[in-house]
Amino acid sequence: MKHNLQKSMSLLLIALLAMTAIFTQPITASAAETLDLEAESAILVDFETGKILYEKNADMALPPASMTKMMTEYLVWEAIKNGEISWETTTQVSDYPYSISADPSFSGVGLTQDKDYTVKELYNAMAINSDNAATIVLAELIAGSEGKFVKMMNEKAKEMGLPDYKFVNSTGLSNSSLGENYPEGTEPDANNLLSARSAALLAYNLIKDYPKALEISSMPTAEFDGMTIRNWNYMLPHEATYLKQYHYEGIDGLKTGYTDLAGYCFTGTAERNDQRFISVVMKTKSEEARFAQTAKLMDHGFSQFESKEIFPKGYQLKGESDIPVAKGKEEKVEVAVDKAFKAPVQNGQKKKYSVEYKIDKDKLNENGELIAPIEKGEKIGAAKLVFNGETDYGYIQPDKKSQTAPLVTKDAVEKSNWFMLTLGAIGDFFANLFNTIVDTVKGWF
Repeated sequence: MKHNLQKSMSLLLIALLAMTAIFTQPITASAAETLDLEAESAILVDFETGKILYEKNADMALPPASMTKMMTEYLVWEAIKNGEISWETTTQVSDYPYSISADPSFSGVGLTQDKDYTVKELYNAMAINSDNAATIVLAELIAGSEGKFVKMMNEKAKEMGLPDYKFVNSTGLSNSSLGENYPEGTEPDANNLLSARSAALLAYNLIKDYPKALEISSMPTAEFDGMTIRNWNYMLPHEATYLKQYHYEGIDGLKTGYTDLAGYCFTGTAERNDQRFISVVMKTKSEEARFAQTAKLMDHGFSQFESKEIFPKGYQLKGESDIPVAKGKEEKVEVAVDKAFKAPVQNGQKKKYSVEYKIDKDKLNENGELIAPIEKGEKIGAAKLVFNGETDYGYIQPDKKSQTAPLVTKDAVEKSNWFMLTLGAIGDFFANLFNTIVDTVKGWF
């Protein structure tokens, strides 16, 4: 009886230990697969590195609705940077955008004609309240016509390396909604198209190049022409009681979108503890759903990933910490990584990262040696961060396949003087001669 009791207790203990092991295991990349995201397509990106942390049908081109305005915003900032316009530049509303503003079926602040509006006022109406007419007025101001502005949008998309895009107007409305005013060079029934990956890359470039855009996109409300306009991003800290349920800590942008064809879309960005993520959800089923699905993505980022320095500046790969030197006062020189590797590391996966060296072959002689003289800190190749886990979504930047850092020499190596080089050459000559004689003698027997 006592033996059976001890056996039962042992089995119970083993079962408890097994259960503990299961529930304390760190969540791996498979956590992304259990997100159960209710969106046609989506993506989550770490802003600092551009690392993609999650994606779902991210290359499916869909109508982005008013998320299109992110490109218009970018081109406004660029025009200001280039001195073509300023925030205080004024312009008036032409007949085309006025007809859009007067139509109650479109979101708008109610622009009037024969009145001067500043670029700042129009930009706020566009970025905060998603005003379509203000967007068209800005497009006409910058390019002369919306048709010419659309060409600029597509040229900038190509320059940014957006993989999937088609811009046919500045607002994100369907061209069919514009009547006879659809932009020249486009089709009357055409729609803008972006994939979630392209929308995220566009947002990445906007924040990277013009971070002050977030100062405007983070405003829950603003004053416009004597009235208060509201931001359609309900995840911001709105004062209205019924909107508080959507608030998400750290959200400060970026752009909502909706049309019957596009469904409910949202490109969001949030920052907590110096860690920023960009998310995109496309074609969700409701206004509430786009924010709920964005919260899922952001929770996944903030709960599962931590920005960490994986390998410090000065890191040396074991077994490859030095390189032989020819014609130098030293026979070897140590090499090290000249920049720290930092990445968003998922729980329990830090050990799955490693570093690989790639030496510049032009720096080596035929024997694989560096040739003296060598300067301290001289770049002799590159180090690459390698992730050895199961799921790797890559980077949002089109030309970035991995993180790299310069591989440099830790010390200088002077060239040996002519006398020592001569002695070395003589020594090499006799060593080679001796080896030849030995090989010849061996051949006799």
